[in-house]
Amino acid sequence: SAPVGGFQYGLYDEKLWDNEAKKDVYNKWDPNSPRSGLNFNPFETFKGNSCDASGVYPGEPRYKDPTRGDVSYAIMQAEAAEAKERAANPKAGDVKGCPGCKN
Repeated sequence: SAPVGGFQYGLYDEKLWDNEAKKDVYNKWDPNSPRSGLNFNPFETFKGNSCDASGVYPGEPRYKDPTRGDVSYAIMQAEAAEAKERAANPKAGDVKGCPGCKN
């Protein structure tokens, strides 16, 4: 969608925001470029919360409760294994305070 008041909504705004969508956004994320609705780490938490499909966190302006995918114990286990692999192999430039991070 087009920028609204200078804000760019994410590729999955108003769409299913499941693990596959998050992996797609993560794969496109450049930690060395400024954070935006199209450039953010969808797995980064802020104050214990996960972001929506545009990288906005609960309590911030423009936050939208995302359409979440199905959840089961097996899915959660697979996602946890993927998260562990991501954490062990961060993208180049993915450091605290980088331009593409919230924290």
